[in-house]
Amino acid sequence: MAQSRGGVRRFLDGLYFTGGMIGAGFLLLILLIIVAQMVARWTGHVLPGSTAYAGYCMAAASFFSLAYALNHGAHIRVTLLLSKMGRWQRLGEVWCFAVATFFSGYFAWFAWKNIQVSHMINDISQGQDATPLWIPQIAMGIGTTLLFIAFVDNLYRITIIGEHGIEAEKVTAAGVE
Repeated sequence: MAQSRGGVRRFLDGLYFTGGMIGAGFLLLILLIIVAQMVARWTGHVLPGSTAYAGYCMAAASFFSLAYALNHGAHIRVTLLLSKMGRWQRLGEVWCFAVATFFSGYFAWFAWKNIQVSHMINDISQGQDATPLWIPQIAMGIGTTLLFIAFVDNLYRITIIGEHGIEAEKVTAAGVE
C-alpha cells in the first residue's frame, strides 16, 4: 500500500511540475513573440495577430502554472487567520480546502463547458488572427483541471494524513518561521 501511495505521490508531483514547466514555456513564447515584433518593426514589417498570440500565451502560462504555484506556496492563503485558530486550525484548513476544491471544480467544469460552446458556435477572435477561441481556451481547461486535482489532493492529505502538501513559510502572529 505504501508503495502505491509513493507512486501516486510521484505522479501527482510530476503532473504539477509538468504544468509549471509548460507555463514557463509559454512565458518564453511571449518573449519570442515580443522579440519577433521588435525585429519586424525595425525592418518595416508587421506581424498580424502577434499581440493576440502573446495574450493567449500569457493566459496559458497563468493557468498551466496554477497547481504548481499552489503546492509551492505562491498563492495568497489565510495562514495568519488559521494560525490563530489554535486547536481548531486543522478543521479550518479542511474547511478552506473543501471550499477551494468545490470552487476550483466548478471553475474547471465551466472552463470545459465554455470550450465546448466556443467550438459549437465556431467562435473566433475579433483580432487579425481570427483564431478559433476554443484552441487557446484549452489551456484554461487543462490548467483549472490541474488546480482542481491539486486541491482534491491537498484536501485528501489534510483530511486523511493530517497535513497538506503546500510548501511555504509558515506565517504566524509573531512573524515568519
